[in-house]
Amino acid sequence: MRRLRSRTTGPRAPIALAVPALLAIAFLLLPLIGILARTSWGGLGTHLTSPGTTQALKLSLLVSFWALGLSLLLGVPLAWLLARTEFPGKTFVRSLVLLPMVLPPTVGGVALLLAFGRRGLLGPWLEDTFGITLPFHTSGAVLAATFVAMPFLVISLEGALGGLRPRYEETASSLGASPVRVFFTVTLPMVAPGLAAGAALTWARALGEFGATITFAGNLPGTTQTLPLQVYLLLQDDPEAATSVSLLLLAIAMLVLIGLRGRWTGTPNAATAGPRGPADEPASVPSQDVRPAAPDHAEAEPGTETGRDNWPLHAEVTGFNQLTLDAGAGTTIAVVGPNGAGKTTLLRALLGLTPRAHAALQLGKLDVSTLPTHRRGVAWVPQDGALFPHLSALANTAYGLRAQGMARAEARRRAQEWLDRLGVGHLSARKPSQVSGGQAQRIALARALATRPRLLLLDEPLAALDQTTRAHVRHTLRTHLNGFGGVCLIVTHDPVEAVSLADRVLVLEDGHVLQDAPPGEVTRHPHSPWVARMLGRNAWPGTATAEGLRLHDGGLLVIADPLPAGTAALAVIAPEAVSVHRTEPGGSPRNIWAGTVREITTSGSRLRVLITSPQAPDLVAEITPQAAAELGLADGVPVWTSVKATETTVVTL
Repeated sequence: MRRLRSRTTGPRAPIALAVPALLAIAFLLLPLIGILARTSWGGLGTHLTSPGTTQALKLSLLVSFWALGLSLLLGVPLAWLLARTEFPGKTFVRSLVLLPMVLPPTVGGVALLLAFGRRGLLGPWLEDTFGITLPFHTSGAVLAATFVAMPFLVISLEGALGGLRPRYEETASSLGASPVRVFFTVTLPMVAPGLAAGAALTWARALGEFGATITFAGNLPGTTQTLPLQVYLLLQDDPEAATSVSLLLLAIAMLVLIGLRGRWTGTPNAATAGPRGPADEPASVPSQDVRPAAPDHAEAEPGTETGRDNWPLHAEVTGFNQLTLDAGAGTTIAVVGPNGAGKTTLLRALLGLTPRAHAALQLGKLDVSTLPTHRRGVAWVPQDGALFPHLSALANTAYGLRAQGMARAEARRRAQEWLDRLGVGHLSARKPSQVSGGQAQRIALARALATRPRLLLLDEPLAALDQTTRAHVRHTLRTHLNGFGGVCLIVTHDPVEAVSLADRVLVLEDGHVLQDAPPGEVTRHPHSPWVARMLGRNAWPGTATAEGLRLHDGGLLVIADPLPAGTAALAVIAPEAVSVHRTEPGGSPRNIWAGTVREITTSGSRLRVLITSPQAPDLVAEITPQAAAELGLADGVPVWTSVKATETTVVTL
């Protein structure tokens, strides 16, 4: 008989750690076993149904639920404040939240007595003004339980909010939702597991509160005598009954912990859930901030010219980004540049979401520079779409329309039209986690276009898709941008997207504009080495001399048209203009270097060969597979490269 293998795959614990750990488990477990062992099971029912116990249980439930309600009312906003904002004294406030957890409960009761008692700081005023007396009253027991239990809610919810990526809330704001609406329709639903965990712990802690209650509210039967206080009294007169009631409290606490299964803090699964990978495609709060009504003709079929509003753009951006941007209605601008160039900062400045840069923004005749994000009419589609995971595709698409005050039925009808136009109408009932990457991008685009924004911002909308899905979504996007009456900015690292979707290409570097020109001009004469390499060219910056272009990375490049000495320039060499030889070539080439093959990759039907040389910067050549075979190219093979002076394009910088 085959032996059963152990399912344990992790490393075994060292004896020096395992023994103390087992002792710790025994230390925590033995008191619980003691309660179980000493419980009078025969008299359990009698003990738990006695008048004193049932009265204390009802009071405990009343106090704990009121304490939970008060904790939700005060603790949820406090958790949001700690997780989402920066303010002076934040560390001190967080310490105040934690203080009741480390403070002896009786000391907490004394503190409450000195604050709200008849001789406390606020007690006399509360009694004289409102006739409220908190000590030795049920309301005092609620206050004591809230004081010691609310930190559990705040800590749990703050952890959940801290793990929730802000882009969901920012996207909701860009769709026209006010901050309060965003909080109730996006933030709270997405942190619901963390909120539920905190609420359960808060309720359980309030149910078991003893020290602060007896110190501040006393031990009055029917008024402040909760179950823990009942246990304290029963220990003196009836230990068996005390054990039975203790078992009840223990069972309630264990049920809460088992229900939570260790999820004290953290983000909900929905917060991180997103669309599936790029697989093959197979009641709300009314907003007080409604955008200006569109003309009647704008109610036509989505995306058609009859529904087109014209919103030309003028923006002056200062801060990390320094640029002035003007574009006519219907213009699509591709924003490109290396990482850290300021592309995303530009979009966030136009949205009013970053302190790094400020945009004086005018859309049409409206100056929206001082308006909050949800009133600008600027829709944003992040790289992953940021579809709200708790809403269906239809509810996601209707979200912005509802935020603008549109009736639910009309918003859903309009949202379905947009989903149908983008080919995902059959997915309207699905959640984001149930659709593919390409489908999710089209749903996100439908959601943004449905709000009829004045400015549309797309942050690498196709980056996460495979090539087949990307081509399909690109075609769909181009079709609908042709009918868009505002300005669209697309951040991209894909030259195909920049050339096929954009009317202009805006090249950024360190927050400044290097080039702003039509795609054809940028392709022929790129002003940035990064853009040239993005387009698949060799790009070598240098300084003109009498002999040619002295390259910054070393070496000399002979060019056909000499430049004035000292001129900064960029040499752009197409890979197909680079010749590869196994021996030193003769003839007319003016630029010849010895080098070594470092990498060979496939590019369509051709091969791209990376060659390093001590005489020049790294060079990429593009040749046919047949030529590579004839030359016997492989990694580490020594070769010679040549480039004609007439095959080099030089752009002055």
